[in-house]
Amino acid sequence: MKSIVFAFCLLATPAAAAEIDFALLEPAPLAPAAFETLAPARAIEVHFAPAEDLERIDVALLGAARETIDIAVYAFTSTPVINALAEAGARGVKVRIYRDRTQPHPVGMIAKALETLTATPNIEVRVKQHGAIMHLKAYAVDGKVYRSGSANFTHSGLIRQDNELTIDRDPEAVAAFERDF
Repeated sequence: MKSIVFAFCLLATPAAAAEIDFALLEPAPLAPAAFETLAPARAIEVHFAPAEDLERIDVALLGAARETIDIAVYAFTSTPVINALAEAGARGVKVRIYRDRTQPHPVGMIAKALETLTATPNIEVRVKQHGAIMHLKAYAVDGKVYRSGSANFTHSGLIRQDNELTIDRDPEAVAAFERDF
């Protein structure tokens, strides 16, 4: 911040530069107690690819669902994730999938997996038709677990690329996602 103000002052008159009190531009330090009010302490899990297999983690989380899965996907070509959603629907889990309209229609075995998924009972697929792209890569399981991250639901995004996956079991985080789903 000082460098920006200093550069501005070089363009201003010398008298104006002399009147700047740089101490006023520094943020006040936060007292330790202030951090307690920023966010409640809670346990979250954070995982990183390629060191970890995020696809395996997603399949396990989806496989543990007993009642509901609400998933927002941008790129969606991971057949293990697609199959885990189909298996959940087949065992009676209500699965709602929210996709973006800009994603290409897959071919080959991915297209076949998506056909099987959409034909499975308890599966509802919605596609965002208007406005900004739906770029989320997140889901909630049974209203108890919220998963988010940078990885698209693609094999390379979940295994090969530098991406992260966060699992949060905080009821408020899950509720916030569900409200916007």
